[in-house]
Amino acid sequence: MELRQLKYFVKVAETLNFSEASRALFITQSTLSQQIKQLEQELGSPLFQRDSHRVCLTEAGSELLPYAVRTLHDSQLCLDRMNDLRELLAGTLNIGVTYSFSPILTETIIDFMKLYPGVKLNIFYKPVSELMGMLTEREVDFVLAFRPRLSTDEIESHVLFQNYLAVIVNSSHPLASRQKVTLDELSYYDLALPSRGLQARNYFDAVSSARGVSMKVKIELNEVNILLKLISGSRLATVLAEATIHNVKDVKAVPLDVPSNEMTGCVHTLRDSYRKRSMREFVRMLSESAAIRERVNAWL
Repeated sequence: MELRQLKYFVKVAETLNFSEASRALFITQSTLSQQIKQLEQELGSPLFQRDSHRVCLTEAGSELLPYAVRTLHDSQLCLDRMNDLRELLAGTLNIGVTYSFSPILTETIIDFMKLYPGVKLNIFYKPVSELMGMLTEREVDFVLAFRPRLSTDEIESHVLFQNYLAVIVNSSHPLASRQKVTLDELSYYDLALPSRGLQARNYFDAVSSARGVSMKVKIELNEVNILLKLISGSRLATVLAEATIHNVKDVKAVPLDVPSNEMTGCVHTLRDSYRKRSMREFVRMLSESAAIRERVNAWL
């Protein structure tokens, strides 16, 4: 059974006239009759009663008609939906984002929503380990995060920009005027740090434990926006990727003077997975945003 045959059947059922139906379909009457006959043979029942004066539906034809109409309607909806997806007029995009990465997304999210209001964005903010699990289970289409220290074969990491681990303080803090800050210097100050398991904390713990330096950690938070507000209004210091303070006022990022200080901002995808048009467009817009352009090669 072909959609074309159902289309021909519905048109004859509407007109109850093979000549009129063939003209409306722009095919010959013999072609129309042949296609209807093939459909009847496949179904094993006649669909029309024909005589020299009239054409009418059989019981089987009457039973088939609403299903045929619905099938043709659904097929057109399918085509329309695919066209909408291709033109980004519809669809859903699921994005996983680490807390440290979130500040650089605002510009792209706003611009994407203006350009493609029919595409629904679902954005999940979680630690990188949870997001990679969601990516593996295909619960998100891609993840925006700094490159993890441990990689897996099933996930590809595509570089967006290079960044660095920084000491974040308010503009009047004693460290704000420094060009770099060592771990030993930082150990004299009270710290408010991102919670364990967050990427910047993972990096910081790795470098500080390797040097055997003890820190004065007063507060741990898993919400970066609140953490930055706390820093801007106090004498506390924190350690985050420099990109985290994008568009945040009254704070300054001072590079942490440690080896392997680079933090690489990446788009993470499943290897050899299908990539939605909406995903490719979102990543293109993100890569061209001011937040990313400012940080391309900023670590050099």
